Amino acid sequence: MKKTVALLAIAASVSTSASAFVPSSSGVATFGNAAAAKTLPVASNLKAPVTHALTTAGGARKAAAAEPEPASGGMAETLQTGVYFALWYLFNIGYNIYNKQALNAMSFPWTIATIQMATGIAYFVPLWVLGLRKAPKLSGSDLKTLFPIALCHTGVHVGAVIALGAGAVSFAHIVKASEPVVTCGLNALLLGQILPLPVYLTLLPIIGGVAIASMKELSFTFLALASAMLSNVSSAARGVLSKKTMSGKQIGENLDAQNLYAVLTAMSTLILIPLMLAIEGTAFFPAFKSLVAAGDFTNKSLATLLALGGATYYAYNEVAFLALGKVNPVTHAVGNTIKRVVIIVASVVAFKTPMSTGSIIGSSIAIFGTLLYSLAMNASKKK
Repeated sequence: MKKTVALLAIAASVSTSASAFVPSSSGVATFGNAAAAKTLPVASNLKAPVTHALTTAGGARKAAAAEPEPASGGMAETLQTGVYFALWYLFNIGYNIYNKQALNAMSFPWTIATIQMATGIAYFVPLWVLGLRKAPKLSGSDLKTLFPIALCHTGVHVGAVIALGAGAVSFAHIVKASEPVVTCGLNALLLGQILPLPVYLTLLPIIGGVAIASMKELSFTFLALASAMLSNVSSAARGVLSKKTMSGKQIGENLDAQNLYAVLTAMSTLILIPLMLAIEGTAFFPAFKSLVAAGDFTNKSLATLLALGGATYYAYNEVAFLALGKVNPVTHAVGNTIKRVVIIVASVVAFKTPMSTGSIIGSSIAIFGTLLYSLAMNASKKK
């Protein structure tokens, strides 16, 4: 029943039409002379646009922010775009539900985050080996350039996972809505980028909404708040670093948006493994066995749950590249706002998480503020 409700919520949100969706403009870096094919999503979903994928949430929402909406290809084009967005929403909701279920069963966020990150390797490596996708060719210098961005990518993901484990899924996404505030701050401090006044004014409802929701959140914990903010800061820093270190550079060969995300996934996995061992050790494995012995799960069902969390995490970022490449920034701003609302609603239904009236009001204000921010950013770039 829970899954049915979640799917209905997705279907309802996607039926709005393909032209109602597109990447947010708060942070896209373009590499070398390649056009938008080499854009780095710098934000999530619970973190996320890299921005979409690195999205976000996070991972994938800003990957195509610099691309114009392609000319209409008729009903087939509209249907294809609708399918991409339906899958993006479906995988995103699936990830949040599978992730929360795994964290409820086993309190090992660092290990679970590492498993999820590593799962993507099982997807893109066979594509490279079989020649279904051209493998990227990177020098030591290229990897050195990408390393700080991979560190931030790691922070985006692990911060989101810890937040989801420490509090409600809905609360984590409410806090994630404040990412534009951090992005504006880091852009001003590190890049000297001063935005038009209307953009800064849109931050007020975001800040106010998150504050109201935090005060009234029934499942509030400081760990969830701090972890979600770590994800926000990491996502914003990833965007700033990508602009500062990669803008105007040709990075390797065959490094399109999807391969860039794959490379960062592999690097983040290597970063997470020693961190996971240092913080949680190998306690995950006896805990896994104890959980199975208690009869709550079988070996197969628990392993499947963990695998599904990793598969849907990578899949929603991968599909987001395809979806966001079809639409313009205003469409993405609307679509990404709807996506966040759908995820919050689906998680509340799936986990029967109560939300106070104050939390609902605060989250609505904050999410509406992120939409205004995206629209204001897009308008400022047209001037």
